[in-house]
Amino acid sequence: MPNDDAQSPLSLATGAVPLVELWRGDRLESVHLGHAVVMGVDGQIVESWGRPEALIYPRSSCKMLQALPMVDSGAAKGLTPAQLALACASHQASAVHVDMVTRWLADLGLSDDDLRCGAAPPQDVAERDRLICSHAQPCQSHHECSGKHAGFLTLNRHLKGGAEYVDPDHPVQRAVRAAFEEVTGQTSPGFGIDGCSAPNFMTELQGLARAMARYASARDSFGDAREQAMAALRNAMMAHPDMVAGETRACTNLMRAAKGRAAVKTGAEAVFVAMLPEKGLGIALKILDGGVRASEAAITGLLRRHGAIEAGDPVVAQYIGPMRNRRDLVVGDTRLAPGFA
Repeated sequence: MPNDDAQSPLSLATGAVPLVELWRGDRLESVHLGHAVVMGVDGQIVESWGRPEALIYPRSSCKMLQALPMVDSGAAKGLTPAQLALACASHQASAVHVDMVTRWLADLGLSDDDLRCGAAPPQDVAERDRLICSHAQPCQSHHECSGKHAGFLTLNRHLKGGAEYVDPDHPVQRAVRAAFEEVTGQTSPGFGIDGCSAPNFMTELQGLARAMARYASARDSFGDAREQAMAALRNAMMAHPDMVAGETRACTNLMRAAKGRAAVKTGAEAVFVAMLPEKGLGIALKILDGGVRASEAAITGLLRRHGAIEAGDPVVAQYIGPMRNRRDLVVGDTRLAPGFA
């Protein structure tokens, strides 16, 4: 890992600007600082706030990059669009998610034991209650990254690699890093280990936005294998927003509201990305304090700003606007900071 000033805790904070505000009554109560970039298909910055060169871990926002070598290598031949969407997912482990992962592994001749993401309790209430009532324990397929890991195993079978596919030096992760660096247009200076045990490669925020612009503009025909793979993953996410996250989750809600005008993906610690295929735009943002409420508001504002979601769509009010308490009284507002979106 690099150990220079660019990796100091202060470096991410340097140049961060207010993106989202929380108001209670007539008083500003909280402010979320961050960085955001909108990139065009030509690789040029359309607009930005804070520092586009801020170095970040993209966390789960880059799952479509991690799935890319599985698709462009031909290893994904025969997979459905729903499975491709699940490979890009941070799902809530509803029955539909867990069942699809289980069947996918079985088709590979593998089982839950072959995953390396670890077991995790489901976020889906019905599946959680089912486990409790049946006195069962969650398995690795319940982990929100199990679809990504099923994709890793699909690529691993193609590459004939060993069982420890999350090892940074494993052929699967070498292929992921190569694809990641090619699409972001940057050499990653290092990696951290994600919550699911896979390496998460660092990049500048503008590199992540550049990758999203490439996905946004990718053609599903006439392009090379990589371009067609990017288009297939983007289109799968838009066609199956329920597989990418789940009911009540921001990614699913926003993609449904966009109606094919955007594919979006969140990542831990308040990273959010979007691909806008009609305009060939890529968006990436990072909230400095890791506050998800702010990243959801910020991406909603940028989607609205660039016409991917109508200003009056009810989904906007879920993330920007009045805050209500348990008695349904309006007690404050979530607002975009002046000068942002």
